[in-house]
Amino acid sequence: MIQEWTFQKKVTAGFAVMVGLAVLTAAVSIYAAVTVASSMDRVIFVQARGLAEASRLNAASARQVAAFRMFLLFPEERFLQERNAGSQEFLEVLGRLDKLVITDESKRMLAAIRQRSAEALESQNRTIALRQSKGQETAVRFDLAETFPLRQRLEQEATAFVNREERLLDEAKRESNTRTSIVIAVVTCLGAVAVLFAAVIALLLGRTLSRQVGSAVQHVQSSSAELQTASTQQATGAREASTAMNEVSTTMSELLVTSRQIAESAQQVAHIAEETAQAAGAGDLTVVKTQESIAAIRQQVDVIVSHMLDLGKKSQQIGGILDIINELAEQTNILSINATIEAAGAGEAGKRFAVVGDEIRKLAERVASFTKETRGLIEEIRGAVNTTVMATEGGSKAVDAGLQHFQEVTRGFKQIAGMVATTTQAAREIELSTKQQMTAVEQVNAAITGAAQATRETEASSGQTLQTATQLASLSHELSRIVQPQVAA
Repeated sequence: MIQEWTFQKKVTAGFAVMVGLAVLTAAVSIYAAVTVASSMDRVIFVQARGLAEASRLNAASARQVAAFRMFLLFPEERFLQERNAGSQEFLEVLGRLDKLVITDESKRMLAAIRQRSAEALESQNRTIALRQSKGQETAVRFDLAETFPLRQRLEQEATAFVNREERLLDEAKRESNTRTSIVIAVVTCLGAVAVLFAAVIALLLGRTLSRQVGSAVQHVQSSSAELQTASTQQATGAREASTAMNEVSTTMSELLVTSRQIAESAQQVAHIAEETAQAAGAGDLTVVKTQESIAAIRQQVDVIVSHMLDLGKKSQQIGGILDIINELAEQTNILSINATIEAAGAGEAGKRFAVVGDEIRKLAERVASFTKETRGLIEEIRGAVNTTVMATEGGSKAVDAGLQHFQEVTRGFKQIAGMVATTTQAAREIELSTKQQMTAVEQVNAAITGAAQATRETEASSGQTLQTATQLASLSHELSRIVQPQVAA
């Protein structure tokens, strides 16, 4: 199965194994470094610090004992304070050591030292009380009999604890050195295995590459020969295609010129149709305005007829009023005659009344004469009104006839405008279609020009391909001679 892998897959697999070994080596190195660092930390920060604190414990104990002895010799308060400070420091160091030690034996020894310190401190307190109450000799005897043995046991236990911490520090150093040696050996072995595996992979890949490249070179040789034949045929076909595309390109250029001429003619037709439509629209508007004017004249004629008829009615009413006035004038004339007769019968007293009656009679005669003249004028007005009414009715009929003719003309203009609009729309569609056709012809012409250019480029590249195929055949032969000299020979 591995023999069927490609060269790339084999190289990738070898590189993956190398990376795996490198990662393993790095992981082991990191783990070893962490382990060694942890061991060194424990040695340095735990054991060494514990040993240092143990030394401080002995120093605090010695300080406390020295201050106690000085108090026995010289019972001064400052020695007692120094002794208390030493005791306090001793207890603080014990507290820190409780947090540092990790073994049960060390914890047991610290507990014993703490108990022994409490006993020795209690015995010192009794000795100090004797020194203050009974004097130096009694206090010294008590110290030698009870306190001194307790202090010696405390010093022995503290010394034993220090010795144990020194021994633990030495053991930790030896363990750290042992781990460091093991790590160095493991890393060295892994490096040697990686180098050996890299050499084996390089040898196998070299052999595999030689076999695969030799086989590929043989395929390249056969393919290059086929490529030479195909390139020759392709060059011949490309020349023929180039000639044909040149002819097609010339034809499309002529078609493009014709399309442009048709488009210009269609554009002119559309422009003329638009101007005709505008003129028809203007004529239609003029006819509509004229029709509106005639309708207004018809309305004015109707108003005149109405006023004339009203005028006839008013003249008839005036005639009736004149009849009444004429009748009143006749009655007044009769009354004036009767008044004159009565005044003549009255003699001298009725003369002035006769004069008034005579004046009234003259006025009645004048009113009767004026009434006759007014009646004549009214008759003339009535005749004129009738004539005007008849003429107006004739004009109204003529206006109606003209309005009908204008309506027919309006319908004709509307039909003409509709036809012109249809013609304009058709001309625009023709223009649009011609433009689309011209655009399509331009695109086809551009495509054919591009195809012709591509054909010429193909023709040129065919020659280059043929030349490249020849060079490839020569190079494959040289490569075959270099990789497999026996086969090439």
